[in-house]
Amino acid sequence: MKIFLRIFPLILLISSCLQDKRSQEDIGDVVIDSTKIHKSSKSTALNTTAIQKIEAHYNEVTSLQEISTGSTTPEELLNYAQTLIGIPYKYGSTDPRVGFDCSGFITHVFNHFKIAVPRSSISFTHVKTEIPLQEAEPGDLILFTGTDSTQREVGHMGIITSKDNSGYQFIHSTSGKRHSVTITPLNQYYMGRFMKVIRVFKRNDK
Repeated sequence: MKIFLRIFPLILLISSCLQDKRSQEDIGDVVIDSTKIHKSSKSTALNTTAIQKIEAHYNEVTSLQEISTGSTTPEELLNYAQTLIGIPYKYGSTDPRVGFDCSGFITHVFNHFKIAVPRSSISFTHVKTEIPLQEAEPGDLILFTGTDSTQREVGHMGIITSKDNSGYQFIHSTSGKRHSVTITPLNQYYMGRFMKVIRVFKRNDK
């Protein structure tokens, strides 16, 4: 019972992150399935591995609030990211040999430069520093809801690649029509899902 009380809030946290597989693009791909946490046939103790996975994700969500980009520049990051255009969408993957999900693409790009980032899109919710959309620059992260925009929590993300008189563009891995890593305009559809912009690279004014 004590163990159950200890992890029950964490189970609720993970449950809030999980979405229907029809919205795989937008899950941020939390891979812990709370339905697989079960009682032992010989005791009421919860599976130790499941507890560890839940706690690890809980720690990720609550502790990694700043991203250290070191000497890497936005230009270097985007140049590499754009070499991955066309790699297919693959749920739960960070491996370019098989494909990426939305947060898997972000993870791979940043990890290529040895930059630690959260693994799931929802875990970027509290990462610093939020800036107004009109101040966004290439290299900033842009966060969206899942495909159900009435659920106002982060479920998809990309990296802003450019802005001009016609607006912004961002690179992301989508399970939509392109079903791959692609560059997409910040159009009316995505504005309906827009949540925030996060600046992880230091700028002169930030």
